Amino acid sequence: MAKWQTKEQLTQLLCELVKIPSITGSLAEKQLPDYLTRQLQTLPYFQEHPEHLRTSPTDDRRHLVTALVKKAGKRDTVILVSHFDVVGVEDYGAWETHAFDPVELTSYFHAHQHELPADVQRDLRDGNWLFGRGTMDMKCGLALHLSLIEQACNGEFDGNLLLVTVPDEEVNSVGMRAAVPALLELSREFGLEYRTFLNSEPVFPRFPGDPSNYLYTGSIGKVLPGFLCYGKETHVGEPFAGLNGNYMASQLTCELELNTSFCEIVEGESTPPPTNLMQKDLKKEYSVQIPHRAVTLFNLFLLEKKMEDVVQPLLDAAQNAAERMVQTWTHQAEKFAGLSPFQPKPFSIQVMSYETLHDYALRTYGEEKLQALHASVLANRNDKDDRDLTIELVDQLAILCKELAPMIILFFAPPFYPAISSRLDPLIQRTVSELEAYALAKHKVKLVKQNYFGGISDLSYAGLQYPASSMQPLIRNMPLWNQGYSIPLQEMEDLKVPVLNLGPIGRDAHQWSERLDVDYAFDTLKAMLTHCIHTLFHNEKPSGHS
Repeated sequence: MAKWQTKEQLTQLLCELVKIPSITGSLAEKQLPDYLTRQLQTLPYFQEHPEHLRTSPTDDRRHLVTALVKKAGKRDTVILVSHFDVVGVEDYGAWETHAFDPVELTSYFHAHQHELPADVQRDLRDGNWLFGRGTMDMKCGLALHLSLIEQACNGEFDGNLLLVTVPDEEVNSVGMRAAVPALLELSREFGLEYRTFLNSEPVFPRFPGDPSNYLYTGSIGKVLPGFLCYGKETHVGEPFAGLNGNYMASQLTCELELNTSFCEIVEGESTPPPTNLMQKDLKKEYSVQIPHRAVTLFNLFLLEKKMEDVVQPLLDAAQNAAERMVQTWTHQAEKFAGLSPFQPKPFSIQVMSYETLHDYALRTYGEEKLQALHASVLANRNDKDDRDLTIELVDQLAILCKELAPMIILFFAPPFYPAISSRLDPLIQRTVSELEAYALAKHKVKLVKQNYFGGISDLSYAGLQYPASSMQPLIRNMPLWNQGYSIPLQEMEDLKVPVLNLGPIGRDAHQWSERLDVDYAFDTLKAMLTHCIHTLFHNEKPSGHS
């Protein structure tokens, strides 16, 4: 008897998944893999082939789940990739206790429509929408993948399906980074040839009210460049005797915030401009000494740029900001000199990369001193996350080399998501064309191809656009690399599988009004995903394609 094939069955499965409050880093996130394996073990195929169903640990003792359905004599394999973690629910306010109960929350919203925004009221009135954290991002995708696995168990497809569902997509992608070597091992053990990573992250609108239904052939990349600003300490009564780190950081933010020169355009698709994610001084307590050290951290999206083409523009922007700081400081100092017996002293601000600072420290203070500094910072991590720990490493190195101040130091903090796109892959091109025709003819749905999924996803780790060696400008300027954070670059280079994202329609990801179009997801999309996999297996494999 079918377990996850009807709309009612899939809705029930989704509600069961959502009721597990698997917020990233929570106990429930650690427990969800057990639930998934128990569910999959009810399928006769995995009772006959228990070795095909596995949990694999991440470095921090969370687990990912893999479930392989192998067709006799077949090597071609489609990977179904998803994540089962969700973001927090503080934004639900008075409804927080219902955030993980879709039926109850949806019923409540129906009964209190007048309290909701107009667009939410419209969806409640016009469609079959299910509310709750994770309904669209992305436990619906996981539910659909379980349905596809059940179909594969019943012999539906002319090839192998491999379910991979992971924790931690919403923060550092610990799960997917651990999945890459696990996938290589599975391919060797079972003789698999991976044709496509098929993700089912939800459709993300490109602008408010965007009605398009997107099909994605890649995923946007992201780096987190930071700038450690080291000025000069002084008493607040003598501000021109020093240089305020907060002032330096603010000028860098003015230089980079929404700076469209950092936007990258590929076939008419543009990355959003950089925006600030953190800006703070590094004083530990209040005093009348100015905060002479501060940091600012930015989100920067990438499409096809190499890392070497990312570092220099960031240094140039910092240099522009540094020159503007000196000019403004000098202008104000000269004006103040007319009000007080004061003679301003000229100065300059050095702009350098973390790599340059590290090399200077190594020459000046020796390897033993630097190793001791790193060990001390890492040993006293306490509850610092990867961002704060990175900042502490840069800050301590800057303090050691304070004779170079005033200075601005460019560095990178985790996480790093390489951009990936299969827009030129022949198999993906043919599959997309056939999917577009099928969706329009059978479901009257117009699919719009996008080269890059804009919401950031684990597809970033399905392969590398450029050789692993091209990542050196990032690695040399990321203090935490191999000190608690890394990505499996060589394994990704070996894996290199084409990617595709075909997912549900939802609204308001990461908001209290997150909701899923149930009819589209479990009727139309279910059929399209089944057709997509048939198409991937039946399309001729391009010559030389691994």
